[in-house]
Amino acid sequence: MGHWWERNIIEPGKLPLLLALSAFVLTFLITRLITRLIRAGKGPFRNISGSGGVHIHHVVPGVLLTIVGGFGSVASDGHGFGALIAATLFGMGAGLVLDEFALILHLHDVYWSEQGRKSVEVVVLTAALVGLVLSGFLPFGVNDLSEDELQDRGTAMLSIGTNFLIALIALSKGKARMAIFGVIVPVIAVIGAIRLARPTSAWARRFYRRRPRARAKARLRAYHHDRRWAGPSRRLQDWIGGTPDAAPGSGRESAPADRR
Repeated sequence: MGHWWERNIIEPGKLPLLLALSAFVLTFLITRLITRLIRAGKGPFRNISGSGGVHIHHVVPGVLLTIVGGFGSVASDGHGFGALIAATLFGMGAGLVLDEFALILHLHDVYWSEQGRKSVEVVVLTAALVGLVLSGFLPFGVNDLSEDELQDRGTAMLSIGTNFLIALIALSKGKARMAIFGVIVPVIAVIGAIRLARPTSAWARRFYRRRPRARAKARLRAYHHDRRWAGPSRRLQDWIGGTPDAAPGSGRESAPADRR
């Protein structure tokens, strides 16, 4: 274990990244626990309000911590104890910010609404991508290139450009998750690029416009995919981040009106 730690974490200089990821995940989980307790009216925690009764969202201290951690990392040049502190602060700040990603996206407090699920999804994607990088994967298949290929700039740029284009095709086909993970693991983007596009994607609007059979097949495939995976995905998001409030007229019992 000690040898693995030295070879895979210490020697490559990945300890700051590991601390940032750990702080990111722990901050998100602790924040969600606290907000769920506030929402349920349990424990000593309460919403924080500034002068004039303005509610202070935790994205505010998150932004401050991210700025301090980011500039601190630059100032420390990624070395020494200061770099470890900066990485931890950055991870904490990123956890607070991305926990309210949906609020930033919609410019509206949607924390406990259906739109708020986007925050949980972004946090999970971010943690998974950073975990892959920590495991040794590099963007656009760089880790698959040999030393000689890396020395040859033409070959390296061709490989990176090809993988980037494939990820872009997957994204244009409406397969955002596969495109994002494909940046780190190119074979995932390849699968997304060669499969049928989602019916609402830019690719489908451009290339399936005069192909009714392709449009029908895309709609059918998307329907079966969403029917199979939407339920488990929503249950996982609810388990991690809490169940959103019921939409008006949905028939479900509404959660407490307080934001958290």
